[in-house]
Amino acid sequence: MPTVAPELSVVIPVFNEQEVLPALFARLYPALDALSRPYEVVFVNDGSRDRSAALLKTQFELRPEVTCVVLFSSNFGQHRAILAGFAHSRGRYVITLDADLQNPPEEIGRLLIELDAGHDYVGTIRIERQDLAWRRYASRLVNKIRERTTQVKITDQGSMFRGYGRVVVDAVNQCSEYNTFVPALAYTFSMNPTEIRVAHEERGAGKSKYSLFSLMRLNFDLMTGFSTAPMRLFSGIGIVIALLSVVFVLYLVVRRLVVGPEAEGVFTLFAIAFFLLGVALFGVGLLGEYVGRIYDEVRHRPRYIVGTVLERREDQK
Repeated sequence: MPTVAPELSVVIPVFNEQEVLPALFARLYPALDALSRPYEVVFVNDGSRDRSAALLKTQFELRPEVTCVVLFSSNFGQHRAILAGFAHSRGRYVITLDADLQNPPEEIGRLLIELDAGHDYVGTIRIERQDLAWRRYASRLVNKIRERTTQVKITDQGSMFRGYGRVVVDAVNQCSEYNTFVPALAYTFSMNPTEIRVAHEERGAGKSKYSLFSLMRLNFDLMTGFSTAPMRLFSGIGIVIALLSVVFVLYLVVRRLVVGPEAEGVFTLFAIAFFLLGVALFGVGLLGEYVGRIYDEVRHRPRYIVGTVLERREDQK
């Protein structure tokens, strides 16, 4: 690749986006050219099953600014695609952008202003989100839970339109955990983070690739990957329930001695038992999340497998 690193690297993960990619290309390059800075674009094809890979290869041949196209052998997820983009980026600043055009490329300059001001991490808060109502409400709920269980202060965790300084990107590249949440991981290495409000548009074409299960899994990764507070919380709940159980048993003993045998409260006891069983099972599931993360780590499997990498070398300039 060229020896002189560009000032800006734009990392774009792509998964089955053939319908929106032409519109992305039409808006991305003019927006970056208007910045009057040397830049590169790094595309990561996350195992797309449509024509996305072919379209990216064509861009690599036509546009010298597209210095790298990473083609995964299968679908490994958006965050691992971003990690692969980080590994192949060379810019002083790195900005991640989704391919669906919900975050306008024209707003990249606003993130650069904050990076130039000395911030090494620039998060974004989407104004008037153009998502389904259940996704907005679920995001708010998860944000509140995450704020109380981790030290990560991210207002809009679902927005992947973010800017990073090279020091933060290099620190992320040194990490090797199997499952992670890239914005939160980068935040932990940031010395001077900030957030700005950005516009949010409807999807250019196609449908969201995140199912409800995928979103739940991602949020579990965020909470269990950056804090042990949920485990401590359930330890506290267990202690409180144990103390309340002792008090309740003593109450039943006294009531039996005073009132005598009773059968009317049997359904209340069943309700209490089922409630406690539900709490216990949820706690076991939470423990399983932590154990599962340990299991993923000790297997030492690769986070992703690259099928092909298209790069511009020195002799191709």
